Amino acid sequence: MRHILLSALSGLAVIACSTEPVSEPASEPHVWQTLDGAPTLVIAHRGASGELPEHTLEAYQLAIEQGADIIEPDLVMTRDGVLVARHDRYLSTTTNVADRPEFAERRRMSGQREDWWVEDFTLAELRTLRARQPRADRDQTFNDQFLIPTFENVLDLAAAAGVRTEPEVKAPGHFVSIGLDPLPELVRILRERGLDGADAATSVQCFEPAFLARLDAEIDTPLLMLVFPMQEIDPDVGPLVPSVALADMAGFADGVGPSKALLIDAEGADTGFVAEAHALGLAVHPWTFRDDQPADIDTDAELRRIYALGVDGIFTDFPATAIRVRDDM
Repeated sequence: MRHILLSALSGLAVIACSTEPVSEPASEPHVWQTLDGAPTLVIAHRGASGELPEHTLEAYQLAIEQGADIIEPDLVMTRDGVLVARHDRYLSTTTNVADRPEFAERRRMSGQREDWWVEDFTLAELRTLRARQPRADRDQTFNDQFLIPTFENVLDLAAAAGVRTEPEVKAPGHFVSIGLDPLPELVRILRERGLDGADAATSVQCFEPAFLARLDAEIDTPLLMLVFPMQEIDPDVGPLVPSVALADMAGFADGVGPSKALLIDAEGADTGFVAEAHALGLAVHPWTFRDDQPADIDTDAELRRIYALGVDGIFTDFPATAIRVRDDM
């Protein structure tokens, strides 16, 4: 499958108008270096997750109201085979499950972590929980108010608002190993909604290339291969080596979602990653941009630098900021 992720936007960047007399020349519009020449798409990472508990309909709705082009639900599976929006398999950090005595005995070890796990709960049981903001440095005012939505709930919201979705399937290999393969249910949902074609108002992301290759054989929905610096797991590898090579993913993916660390080196220079991906016909959607970064990072400047590279979309917890900077350009 060789399709290009198309932008949902069609206009040029906003042109800053001069307040001088009309004899003065107007400012030149920014020339976007994206694959289709349109402004970079703003993708609401887990919704407007910097302001409201992540992966809730309320966080997605806020992102839409702020002008996000795409909303991103992460997908995991319940015990009864329903795809729901959570970033992690474990539930303690993003829900009030620890305060529910009826679920106390569900806490168990998985790998190196003791927690409550989504695959041990039915959808009906998850619906009795409420979402929480997992980061202590963010607003906790809205904790214990919002439900955990299903993937179909998110698609309903996106369709009503006329925005795209970019779901990420989390840990599919694990779910396959316990008899909860997410692929058939994902394909069913996409087909029933007419989202299984190359022009679908959605694209699917994953960190596991085997899952995307399987999905590519089933549907024509655009696919995005997520990658991180291999140095994170192998210190002997160079800092700019991605977890999957661009050439290797080009046969089944339409785009790449790299850690932003792969795009600019330690000196702030362009690594050439975007140009190489574009030469292979791959759209580039780096992650993740946040307002509440360390004080020595200027978020506006960082966004401008990344936009200037020609990335086709960016993942952000604060869509309003990314849209403001984009419009300023």
